[in-house]
Amino acid sequence: MKMVFARLKPFVTEMLSRLRHPTRRGVVLSLAALPLLLLLYVLVLIPFTPSIRDLRKAKSEKPAVVLSADGKEMVLFKRANRDWVKLADISPNVVNALIATEDHRFFQHHGIDLKRTASAALRTFSGDTQGGSTITQQLARNLYPDQVGRAQTLTRKIKEAITALKIEAIYSKKEILETYLNTVPFLYNAYGIEMAARTYFDKSADELDVLQSATLIGMLKGTSYYNPVLNPERSVQRRNTVLTQMVKDNKLDAAKLESLKKKPLRVEFERQTESLGAAPHFTQFLRRWLIEWADRNDYNIYADGLVVHTTLDFRLQKLANQALARQANRLQDVTNGQWGPRGWAGKKDLVRAFMRETREYKAARDSGLTEDQALKQLQSDLAFMSALREDKTRLQAGFLALDPSNGHVMAWVGSRDFSLDPFDHVQQARRQPGSTFKPFVYGAAFEQGAKPSDTFMDQAVEIPLGGGAVWRPSDGSAPSGLPMSLREGLVYSKNTITAQVMQSVGPAKVAKLAKAMGVRQSKLEEVPSLALGTSPVTLKEMVSAYSTLVNSGGYIEPMLVTRIEDRNGKVLEKFESRSPEQAMSVATAQTLVDVMRGVVDRGTGAGIRSTYGIRADVAGKTGTTQDNTDGWFILMHPQLVAGAWVGFNDNRVRMQGDYWGQGAHSALPIVGDFFQQSLRARLIDQRARFAGAIGATGAGEPYPMPAPAPEAEAVVAPEPLPQSYPAAPQELPVPQDTGVPPSMNPPQSYPGWQQNEQRPPQLPPIPPGMLPPEARPPGPEERPIPVQ
Repeated sequence: MKMVFARLKPFVTEMLSRLRHPTRRGVVLSLAALPLLLLLYVLVLIPFTPSIRDLRKAKSEKPAVVLSADGKEMVLFKRANRDWVKLADISPNVVNALIATEDHRFFQHHGIDLKRTASAALRTFSGDTQGGSTITQQLARNLYPDQVGRAQTLTRKIKEAITALKIEAIYSKKEILETYLNTVPFLYNAYGIEMAARTYFDKSADELDVLQSATLIGMLKGTSYYNPVLNPERSVQRRNTVLTQMVKDNKLDAAKLESLKKKPLRVEFERQTESLGAAPHFTQFLRRWLIEWADRNDYNIYADGLVVHTTLDFRLQKLANQALARQANRLQDVTNGQWGPRGWAGKKDLVRAFMRETREYKAARDSGLTEDQALKQLQSDLAFMSALREDKTRLQAGFLALDPSNGHVMAWVGSRDFSLDPFDHVQQARRQPGSTFKPFVYGAAFEQGAKPSDTFMDQAVEIPLGGGAVWRPSDGSAPSGLPMSLREGLVYSKNTITAQVMQSVGPAKVAKLAKAMGVRQSKLEEVPSLALGTSPVTLKEMVSAYSTLVNSGGYIEPMLVTRIEDRNGKVLEKFESRSPEQAMSVATAQTLVDVMRGVVDRGTGAGIRSTYGIRADVAGKTGTTQDNTDGWFILMHPQLVAGAWVGFNDNRVRMQGDYWGQGAHSALPIVGDFFQQSLRARLIDQRARFAGAIGATGAGEPYPMPAPAPEAEAVVAPEPLPQSYPAAPQELPVPQDTGVPPSMNPPQSYPGWQQNEQRPPQLPPIPPGMLPPEARPPGPEERPIPVQ
């Protein structure tokens, strides 16, 4: 190392000497080398700018369109919230204001205005920073912010200039103007002049007058600084500057200038939300999948004009949205009565726990307040407390419908309102399934040779868990002490019978069967209580598993897309349903479906027949978890399997009482309403029958086909609850006209079977404190609470 320094020392000494005593020849050579070095630097940067291919693709950029199975457009996958409009559909006032203010020699240069650039450079060197970018250079930044950059550096300016020259070589001047005006951002998630016109003036881009045009173009110098909503005075000053520039460029009559300057701003602000479509949770899940597919196949979902054909049926999706909204709104009315100001005030410990989890509480503690001081401060904030109560007590629901023959997703509703709750309760939320898990227990027993007619004693059950712990499952009433068949145990959702079946089969075999049938992403704890659905799962997994039953025991993975085409209609890839994986024997699947018919005919799901008048060949199961935390119902039809979940995002909030929180009264109405309307619209066949249907006795007799109801006598869904008072629960009679032999009606010797998720207890009159606020005069502590 010392030898290297020794050799370099003479060279360094000579160079320093020349710098101290430059010669004329050295100065000339140095000055000549600077342009060469700059040119070399430009050549080095060219590969780091957008290619000609990229620019051509941007010129014909078209977002992917998602179509339903019946050909309806569901959503466009756009880069940003913009609505592209042709230059001819933009007011000339906008174009005139843009050119006069941003680039008045736009039609004379080829991407770079050398005169303006030199002037800007001189002013910048003198301390007055000026921008010298042309419209084309600004477009380069807007289109390629990552490749060009926005830093105030020489490298960025050179890359911007190179890209501008490329754009001018490919785009016409009109195309540059159109692209620029459709890509420039205007705050509030509004991109392009059309969205800006709607956001700030509630009109289309072709309707903008000269004042409105000058206001929007004036924002381009600094959208936040000249925001007409928050900074109206600055916006007016900037607008008037633009008007003056238009006069200088002969785009505006000078005689009108002074009168125009005195005009008020008159903004009509309204945020423009991006269209979510009829199935926003479905399309968001699809977007993630499509991005991965596009990356693997070298496509861009925002630019290449892909056409995605999905499995979803737009008609069924519409019915699902309506059914879920109707029932959820009814239940929200009940919730508002139970969790109103008085009910909320009675849950002091829980409310304090909610408060401690908020950002506002953490901020108060960080500011130095004690726990009590922070809580007291938040409790005094009426707007905060009202918003917290509204958020925590907002009921949620999810719904999914599948075609069991091929796994096609037919309808998908992830929450009540995607804009308020984008969390997907179909494939993201994991909740305890309760009694909807019981069919896996009975299915495992049937796989081992058990028959629906086999019996267990309806008695108290104690199952040792090891370490001295004992599990004692119970029902809503005392055990009868009488024998009960497996069929009756599942139909009436008896926990004591199900626990004994689980004990005889073993948790490992039940978990294995559930996984084979479709519960494949969630972890199942192999413990006895698994029989009652204590391991959280997703609605998508459960509906998929029930579809396996209808498909004669063959599991088919749910699918969303049938094919993808390019913008010209060429098929890029087709997707077929996977071959069924046999999860259980055909005989077991058919037996289990037959047993679950009884749930609907006379068991906990009898509301399907009695309330919704559905006479088709259907089977299903209700589910309710401890303390009414989760309500479930899944219904199977030969052509469609649909399920719903109802609950709250925070499982510490529950429906109070033993009626409304049951799956038979929370989730079943969503599915019942959906099937009722689907059958009425003939989207599914009322006369379709399950494959290999066997009789209700299990002896092989054909299942009696219920007579179809005349069109005029169709039973309609219940009307929404009155706003002033939650509807009182009504007794649900056990239907007698289902074709089930009289011997299979519920034995009256099983006391309390009605309370097992079907027949509600008689409730006392609802006290005033449980009524919604609008149903009673407000007390002094219940003055209207403002929500900001």
